[in-house]
Amino acid sequence: MPSDQLPSQAEQDALWGGEHLSDDLERTVRSEIEQGERADQPVRRMLRRLRNRVGRHPRLERLYKAVVAVIGGTLTVLGLLLVPLPGPGWLVVFLGLAVLGTEFHWARRIATWLKRQLDRFWAWWKDRRARRRAAQQGETA
Repeated sequence: MPSDQLPSQAEQDALWGGEHLSDDLERTVRSEIEQGERADQPVRRMLRRLRNRVGRHPRLERLYKAVVAVIGGTLTVLGLLLVPLPGPGWLVVFLGLAVLGTEFHWARRIATWLKRQLDRFWAWWKDRRARRRAAQQGETA
């Protein structure tokens, strides 16, 4: 196969084991996300202590919320601009919403809703790919 041609789906399946790699990767990513979202993580405990200190000073708290809003909003808007381009657009959107979610409940709700929608889309996409693959195999048989 020439180096400027992409491998066919059958060649990719033979090389990477079809859906097995995708399923294993998905399980690994989901497990790592669950571990990262646990409240007993050392970084999360440190950030909670810092937030409690900031909360004791009203002026510092307002400044903190403003900084969080600017950084989180900038990341979210930048991520949305990157979505149509190849690269980490959705990752940057989720990062921005995570930053906003540290201070604003509405951002946590949006992030949760967006995760659910993305999960539904991913399930639909996998089902669609499986149906297309089955239809292609039915045509060649």
